[in-house]
Amino acid sequence: MLSKIVNIRTLVGIRRRLREGGRTVVLTNGCFDVLHVGHVRYLCQARALGDCLIVGLNSDASVRRLKGKKRPLVPEGERAEVLSALSCVDYVIVFDEPTAEKLVAKLKPDVYTKGGDYALDEKEGHESWERKLPEAKAVAAYGGEIQILPFMTGRSTTDLIQTVLERYGTK
Repeated sequence: MLSKIVNIRTLVGIRRRLREGGRTVVLTNGCFDVLHVGHVRYLCQARALGDCLIVGLNSDASVRRLKGKKRPLVPEGERAEVLSALSCVDYVIVFDEPTAEKLVAKLKPDVYTKGGDYALDEKEGHESWERKLPEAKAVAAYGGEIQILPFMTGRSTTDLIQTVLERYGTK
């Protein structure tokens, strides 16, 4: 069985073959530090938008830059392995940048998706979109589609960490 955890060169070739076959490719990305039901539901929804779901996974160094020196809790190799075990995930690629802009620009997925925590409210203008979702500019450059999927309130890695600290922290 071929590994679902791939490098960029392999993934570009896979993407090319999928495009030639008329298959719809969906790309999402994130830290996925402690996999929880919010992640699983989100990834299943993302996969339903196309024929192939590629997950860009922030490297350990990238997660530390984004979330602080105490994160990630789970090393990137293990996070990639857990994600690749999900039936809704076709491929996983680890990237080191803080955002997936370069990954989006190289792969040019038909659909780029993020969770509802990236959605804009009515008061926010277009410039807020690019600040909140830097990958939007890359998607617009090749004419791809962006889908923001529903966010499960109260289901996050940060919430899980807080619960563990409250229940098991030292007093």
